[in-house]
Amino acid sequence: MLIKKALLQRTLGLLCLYFIALLPFKGYSQEARSIADFDKDWHFHLGDVNDGQTTSLNDASWRLLNLPHDWSIEGKFSKDNPATPEGGALPGGIGWYRKTFTVPASSKNKLVYIDFDGVYQKSDVWVNGHHLGFRPNGYISFRYELTPYLNFGGKNTIAVKVDNSVQPNSRWYSGSGIYRNVWLVTTNKTAIDHWGTYVTTPQVDEKSAKVNFEIKIRNAEGQKLSLKTVIENQTGEVVSEGSLDDVVPSKDSSVIAKQVFTVENPVLWSVERPYLYRVITKVLVNSKIVDEYTTPLGIRYFNFDADKGFSLNGKPLKILGVCDHHDLGSLGAAVNTRALERQLQILKAMGCNGIRTSHNPPAPELLDLCDKMGFIVMDEAFDCWEWEKVKYDYHLYFKEWHKRDLEDQILRDRNHPSVIIWSIGNEIPQQGDSTALRIAPELAGIVHSLDTTRPITTANDRPDTSNKIIKSGAIDLVGYNYHEFDYAKFHARYPGKKFIATETTSGLETRGHYDMPSDSIRVWPSRYDKPFTDGNKDNSVSAYDNVRPAWGSTHEATWKVMKKYDFLSGMFIWTGFDYLGEPTPYSWPSRSSYFGIVDLAGFPKDIYYMYQSEWTNTPVLHILPHWNWTPGKTVDVWAFYNHADEVELFLNGKSLGVKKKTGDDLHVMWRVKYEPGTLKAVSRKDGKVVLTREIHTAGKPAKIELIADRKNIKADGKDLSFITVKILDKDGNLVPDADNLVNFEINGSAFIAGVDNGDEVNHDSFKVNYRKAFNGLALAIVQTKAKAGNITFTATSKGLQPANIVLQAK
Repeated sequence: MLIKKALLQRTLGLLCLYFIALLPFKGYSQEARSIADFDKDWHFHLGDVNDGQTTSLNDASWRLLNLPHDWSIEGKFSKDNPATPEGGALPGGIGWYRKTFTVPASSKNKLVYIDFDGVYQKSDVWVNGHHLGFRPNGYISFRYELTPYLNFGGKNTIAVKVDNSVQPNSRWYSGSGIYRNVWLVTTNKTAIDHWGTYVTTPQVDEKSAKVNFEIKIRNAEGQKLSLKTVIENQTGEVVSEGSLDDVVPSKDSSVIAKQVFTVENPVLWSVERPYLYRVITKVLVNSKIVDEYTTPLGIRYFNFDADKGFSLNGKPLKILGVCDHHDLGSLGAAVNTRALERQLQILKAMGCNGIRTSHNPPAPELLDLCDKMGFIVMDEAFDCWEWEKVKYDYHLYFKEWHKRDLEDQILRDRNHPSVIIWSIGNEIPQQGDSTALRIAPELAGIVHSLDTTRPITTANDRPDTSNKIIKSGAIDLVGYNYHEFDYAKFHARYPGKKFIATETTSGLETRGHYDMPSDSIRVWPSRYDKPFTDGNKDNSVSAYDNVRPAWGSTHEATWKVMKKYDFLSGMFIWTGFDYLGEPTPYSWPSRSSYFGIVDLAGFPKDIYYMYQSEWTNTPVLHILPHWNWTPGKTVDVWAFYNHADEVELFLNGKSLGVKKKTGDDLHVMWRVKYEPGTLKAVSRKDGKVVLTREIHTAGKPAKIELIADRKNIKADGKDLSFITVKILDKDGNLVPDADNLVNFEINGSAFIAGVDNGDEVNHDSFKVNYRKAFNGLALAIVQTKAKAGNITFTATSKGLQPANIVLQAK
């Protein structure tokens, strides 16, 4: 089977290895179906163009680039940009993309489509001057058929106008452009329709699983056809199969066929072992294969119980999730599979098992990865309905487009085993208005018309009994945004209802900055026009988990409530990662958020280790803060730990006492008068040492250290290596306040895709070859070109010993 989808070519080899590695879930064979990566060699122009769709337009002077592309991330930060700091303080505008391509003459009797995974926003698409359509939603995947307008065997031109000029239209950073992947799909005239399969597992236990399979086939020629379907495990072994013969098309030349299978002794999909099967369907006409299509299959069953909470495969499981926006830090909104995978790996190591796609449908690659890596997904549709949150947001298009957009989301995502919950809205302004009694049931009805296997929720920031969305009866799970200290009253408020914490916490932190006393909680006012009077002049926020907004709680306070009650089925923390835009608690010059457990560059903040100590079986002993202070200052020293009864703290070899967690404590603390030297913590269980950690007073910056997350990367033009840049003293200690300017140089078939340091107020471009360290750290992201070879990355800074690292692109 020849696969033309270039993104997946790098994973090919043995079929079983390809399946385990990426699971593309778009089926094809050489004769029957072709899915080609359509990302390469687009011409781009920033600004409007008269008649940009015409075939005669000369675009030779336009910029040549590969998709996915986000033009906003290349711009300059300014408080005067129409997006405002709330939208990331980067420019929007209008952009045009054009691509010239050929379709072989042999495809003349086939059907040709173009698939866009996402364009932000208000896109118009033309082929050879023919307008194909308009889509206002920036997060929805969509398809157009090209067949009637193509010059088979000759030159063709695709033109895309993207209009993100009317701003503000988002409450966070949206990005601009064709920021997700594009595919050229060719099929026979009889073929499985777009998103045309639906797989469910209505009966599952350890001995067997019943698999229901529904296939929609486009049969333009009205032919009788046959279906042959097999279910394969990860080694390629067929575990169930079935056939349908003499399938007759309906009057509209489409066919909906249904098959039922049994899988004996199934391996169940879970967060610990996300085992994936695949369903391979062949469509035959006169015994000839005319289409082949692959559908993912994760066999699992789950339940939300009003009293016992969530269970997966019959076992109680607390959903330990985070909310995340779609930007990838310095890469902006331009999707990259490796960047998404890195984020999920960092979260998985923390013990996270859930992702909420705040507040719109995600890139398809995210769901593929969640299937493969074992994350429970709340797949969210809308941030607003008919009323505005931001002047030019989706409410302008909701009445006309919500049905089609929601249907497309459900059809695209419903075969992913990771998707457990549908969310039809986030903090909808109409929670208190009677219009919700109309809209919520309509949206729920759209979802249920296409999928009845998953519960529906909305994320409610007004979850009291006056909430009209809840009152409508449309939702299966009552979602609470915040209101953590009302959780215990949930059953009294909503007898017999099922609970999910759709959004929690909102702790505010800057990595590496500490304000004392650490047990003094600072509260940012709930209104944006009030100043954060207890803030810092440099717009930093304490990393002691002691700053919160008025509507939320600190990380520790929220988790103490969540872990207390079984009926609390799970939580989605605001947020896993910092994100561009919404710079709470400050406004300009801040241009990104402070909410993340991990900063924008992907460096964990200290609270990460609290969750790791609570959510994993990994032995943890983490002490904070750094150990560079003014002599005589009283410093609060915290320790997060597990697998131990106690922690003893030493300063320069002298014991400062043993501490034990009592009650619902999540950390222990000492107040220590600072003196330079070594701070050491030792955790013990039953008198035996479990872990030892040391922090040393650092001297002046002396050298650079480079650490690549992966030294061997794929020469496919898409793969990434994330290089951590550390500023060290002469003894190898991280200098906690280092802000040295570091210059980067790269040699080989690669380029610097982005630089960052996690600083919320840094206004340098993400697309330059330098970065100042922030609290001792910086990041450089290296992206391969489509050529194998060695890549040498060098970092230099005035007065510091330089460093280099060698990567291999294969």
